[in-house]
Amino acid sequence: MAVRFLIVDDHPLFRDALAVAIQSAYQEAEIVEASSISAAREALQNGEPFDLLLLDLSMPGTRGFDGLIELRAARPKQPILVVSAHEDPRIIHEAMTCGAAGYISKSVKKADLSEAIQDVMAGLVVLPKGYEPPAADTASRDTDLAARVASLTRQQLRVLQMVRQGKLNKQIAHELGVGETTVKAHVSEIMRKLNVVSRTQAVIEVARLDYDAILATAGARDDKDGARS
Repeated sequence: MAVRFLIVDDHPLFRDALAVAIQSAYQEAEIVEASSISAAREALQNGEPFDLLLLDLSMPGTRGFDGLIELRAARPKQPILVVSAHEDPRIIHEAMTCGAAGYISKSVKKADLSEAIQDVMAGLVVLPKGYEPPAADTASRDTDLAARVASLTRQQLRVLQMVRQGKLNKQIAHELGVGETTVKAHVSEIMRKLNVVSRTQAVIEVARLDYDAILATAGARDDKDGARS
């Protein structure tokens, strides 16, 4: 049986590049493409399972690591190789904490990408060359948070995403087709799992796992260091 791959990226040209990299390693591979997280979720639910999913973190309609966490919740045992333009060590660390099977930069050569795919397929963990984990104190705090977010169910993740968008329980209930009491129960369980006491605190905590915020923080730090030098 041919190996099956799912490419999740909103850029057609890069999906083509990934497909070429896959086919150079697995000529008979069956490749399915998805341009959104919802399309990827449908692909996971329909048909035969995939041997590997290749995911771009920066997908439309998602924030931070929401897409990765959602797909992991949909198929907990599905190996996911993150292929991203972001190379900040904290982003790599959080992606791995959220359950990625490996992480590779979009800037690598096709041969290196093909090799990374083969390594992940063989059960190895692939990380960018020269990667060093963030400082222990930061890593420990954020790892705990990422693990707590990853413990949420798929429906709880959807509710959390809507809470982050500022939607009220009534609006969330309408979009999900459930009662407000059900939404309130989900929110309470989300706060319990995240160990927070309010919706606002949940939003603030999860924002720490937003790689855009990480990059903004890194940029501000670099600007400050540059001013000192």
